[in-house]
Amino acid sequence: MAKSSVSMKLLIDKEAGRVLYAEASKDCVDFLFYILSLPVAKLISLVGKQQMVGSLANLYDSVENLNDSYIHPNKNKNTFLKPPVIPPTSCSYVPLLALEDSFYTCTQSCNNYYCYVSDDDPTALCPSCRRFINMAMHYVYPRGGKKQSCEEGGFVRGVVTYMVMDDLVVKPMSTISTLTLLSKFNVKEVGALQEKVVHLGMSQAVKLLKASLETDKVLTSVFLKGPR
Repeated sequence: MAKSSVSMKLLIDKEAGRVLYAEASKDCVDFLFYILSLPVAKLISLVGKQQMVGSLANLYDSVENLNDSYIHPNKNKNTFLKPPVIPPTSCSYVPLLALEDSFYTCTQSCNNYYCYVSDDDPTALCPSCRRFINMAMHYVYPRGGKKQSCEEGGFVRGVVTYMVMDDLVVKPMSTISTLTLLSKFNVKEVGALQEKVVHLGMSQAVKLLKASLETDKVLTSVFLKGPR
């Protein structure tokens, strides 16, 4: 995985028991926007079929349970069930939900070793030596690794801090926007507010993804309401 977590600072209304907004860096916002690029099948596999609302999981099950005799011999179920997830940016921090997949290559005895790569499809054959592509590969960070600045890549610019609302509306943060928001939520006592830094790792990312499909109080649901 490119990075184990990103962080954001929540502003919590303790009396109302809700997250008003979160202060987020470009790393976090890049990740949130990256969710939009995930294939539907990837969303289902991350959230879990049993956790999905609606009928999309039934389509997933239908492909998964379809006997191979009904599928063209040059086709593979994983085309639909495990579509490739390619980060839409050059930023090494974004693929928080993408690179937990495993990738494999042919054995070192192959003349075209590392020329062909597959996901965890156990039936994939190397076009060169016709052996199974089953030797695990390891993801290597771009030059500079985790310490590399993300401002030269990604989707949004890192010149400002961003405000992420409870319903995942994202906008650049400013003093005026903060005061306007506090007025909108009728916050009278600053003492009733609490700041809390949270880290969005793989587990929290999946919870956030699931909550975004179910509610418009995503941050409150994930970070204040306990385990889901």
